[in-house]
Amino acid sequence: MRVLFVTLAAPPHFFAQVPLAWALRAAGHDVRVASQPDLMDTVTAAGLPAVPVGPRLAQDESVEKLRQRREKAAERLAEPPDAQELMRMAEDRPERLTPDFLDGLFTVMTSAIFQNFSAEETVDDLVALARRWRPDLVVWDTLMMGGAVAARASGAAHARLLYGLDLVGAARERHLAASAGRPRGLREDPLAEWLGWTAARYGVGFTEDLVTGQWTLDPAPASLRPPTALPWVPVRHVPYNGRSVVPEWLREPPARRRVCLTLGLSFREVMGGEQTSVPALLESLGELDAEVVATLDSGQLAEVGHVPGNVRVVDFVPLDALLPTCSAIVHQGGFGTAQNALVHGVPQIVVPNDLWDIHPRAALIERSGAGLRPSGSGPLRPAELRGLVTRVLEEPSYARNAARLRNEIEAAPSPADLVPVLQALTARHRRLS
Repeated sequence: MRVLFVTLAAPPHFFAQVPLAWALRAAGHDVRVASQPDLMDTVTAAGLPAVPVGPRLAQDESVEKLRQRREKAAERLAEPPDAQELMRMAEDRPERLTPDFLDGLFTVMTSAIFQNFSAEETVDDLVALARRWRPDLVVWDTLMMGGAVAARASGAAHARLLYGLDLVGAARERHLAASAGRPRGLREDPLAEWLGWTAARYGVGFTEDLVTGQWTLDPAPASLRPPTALPWVPVRHVPYNGRSVVPEWLREPPARRRVCLTLGLSFREVMGGEQTSVPALLESLGELDAEVVATLDSGQLAEVGHVPGNVRVVDFVPLDALLPTCSAIVHQGGFGTAQNALVHGVPQIVVPNDLWDIHPRAALIERSGAGLRPSGSGPLRPAELRGLVTRVLEEPSYARNAARLRNEIEAAPSPADLVPVLQALTARHRRLS
């Protein structure tokens, strides 16, 4: 079987695909990874064949461009609200989920995000690759809908592999339900309009699987999934942290309780900075009766005047090696970091921000009893964070609930177990197409 993985040119998104790609390759299947040219070194460093498609994504240069596209898209609305509000895919308050809000949400997201990540040249290259190489299955990043178009244009089966909570699937279901209650002349569907126009360029029509896949592969524990009616297949999350060397100090057990502080790759490499004050974080943890390992680079440390004596600062350490030695982790809620903590049963303190699915993930972790988050939305108060970490360290229920979620992850099929499932699903969907 030939399997084409399509991923956004952001290392954390690709890292989520590596274990499944290698499971398929180890089982004898032919695997290739397509992404924007920015990611080629990262893909080849993982030992996988890489195919560049389209222009560079250059996310580190595009934040301002995306802001401008959000504002332009918002101008299409009669009374546009704040553009950031119109990108709140995680919105689930019933009073906010009006047809107008959902129309605006998909107007802005299509123009500023989906269209940008699957640019015309990128989709052209994906379709050409798929028609030439003839994959049996395309596994695509939920933000790279061009992968679904390429699958349809080449006759391949296709599935989404989620990076984070399925905000797209949940919001799409809400939008379709809200639109169905409106007169036909008042229904707006900018996502279907763009995807339909894109697919028509290659002689195929629009169907909903171009948005949500023929099925969805989800590495999150079932208890932390937002409810949708979409067909989904669980897969165990296996951490992949990229190239790494385990340092000597980590080869020995810690002399006392250890707490990890990390702000994740997405903020360091993609967003261009932190939305949380690093000095405030270090001040919060400086008085703990614990060793703190803080994964911070020189840029993140530039504003730090003093590093507390109980804090060990390292530029990078693989979380998969560090977390088994930790009693708690403080982080900003990114998917890869949270999943690493779940895999190792480590209680979490999430200091969330507005990026994608981080707020709902923090709420789900807190609701599960496996972690906590600050109570307010204002600036982080060091005393509050210190209290949260102390509570997680001292109250055994957090460790118990974190272990319960770890057991839930371990009960899911491993990437190797999933290979025959993917073969069967691929054969079935290709027969039906």
